[in-house]
Amino acid sequence: MTWTIQTWSSLLLIVAVVGILARRFHVPYNVGLVVAGISLAFLWPHPPVALSRELVYTGLLPPLIFGAALTLDWSAVRSDVGLLTCLASLGVGLSALITAAIMLWVGSWPVQTALLFGALMSATDPVYAIATLKEIGAKGRVVVLLEAESLLNDGTAAVLFASLLAFGLGNSIGVHDVAIRLAGNVLGGGLAGLATGTLALTLIGRTDDHLLEVTVTVVAAYGSFLLAEHFGGSGVLATLSAGILIAQVGRRRKLFTEAGEAALASTWEFVTFVGSSLVFLLVGLTEGDAQWSSASPIAALGVAAVLAGRAAAVYPICAMFHRSSQRVGWLQQHALVWGGFRGALALALALSTPDGFPGRNVIVITTFAVVAFSVVVQGLACRPILRSASQPSDDRAAT
Repeated sequence: MTWTIQTWSSLLLIVAVVGILARRFHVPYNVGLVVAGISLAFLWPHPPVALSRELVYTGLLPPLIFGAALTLDWSAVRSDVGLLTCLASLGVGLSALITAAIMLWVGSWPVQTALLFGALMSATDPVYAIATLKEIGAKGRVVVLLEAESLLNDGTAAVLFASLLAFGLGNSIGVHDVAIRLAGNVLGGGLAGLATGTLALTLIGRTDDHLLEVTVTVVAAYGSFLLAEHFGGSGVLATLSAGILIAQVGRRRKLFTEAGEAALASTWEFVTFVGSSLVFLLVGLTEGDAQWSSASPIAALGVAAVLAGRAAAVYPICAMFHRSSQRVGWLQQHALVWGGFRGALALALALSTPDGFPGRNVIVITTFAVVAFSVVVQGLACRPILRSASQPSDDRAAT
């Protein structure tokens, strides 16, 4: 069996039904989709789920990133740019190192296996973070921090993952090589996004057809991503840059028509809803198809290691900004730790690991366990924390 139009149409119908039931029974929509996907894996004869990096990273991620960029509070991001930069760089490294160390010393994993697992778990998932925050209606500074960090840290994690994958396969890498890759990743992504965004604004300014305006933004979302990836840059950063540029400059210069503004908002709200919904449903199907019989207590250790790695990234970095205007209150720090979700991107990276890599099977199984815990347990447990931490009175609270 293969994935056909009928298969995808069936998935969209399931998305709609789950959404209706979730609202009626007051169940978190994202969790409901994952549970529905797991159930379908046992009840519905379906083609094998190929939750590949290409499908998630290249197919579904660009529109989700672009949609988030259109609504991102850029002024709030700028006021926390130092903190966010540290979380998306130093934080990723700390998270990967602590996670790997626990799996190495407590789980007795080989060095290459532990390091790669730490790398693929070091970045938070933008799809789940954005969708969860939007679903619960969280507001305030902590929402901006979680969204912006999840959008920024994927480039760092991607470079780290690729470098450690090469190391595990016997290729020599050094700090200098990683630094060059990271610089190229950031610079290439930024330039590709700015170039694509500028071209898109030029085209939008030369038409008063709202359908063409929206069409240009769709091309910009994918075009910036693919252009950056082709030249070794960060596709996520490119799409983010293009989206922010189009939203900020386009609206400030009134390049969009009134009908274009309305169409832009409704179209991208629908696209991000469908994209994120399909991701959660596919994650559930993939989890249900997993060979859990080969799981072991090491999966529980993996969950604990990832949580410890996240805490080791958030608390020390926030402490660095304790005496600055970017200080983060204790409640917001807890929300950042528990809001550090892992999802489809981690699964896609784990499944893309070559068969010859040391410990590939245990990496995949442990990743499945971490994602299942993150989506269901963290997704439910963090909601009251996020609601409390997103209150305006708590913003920039002193620790």
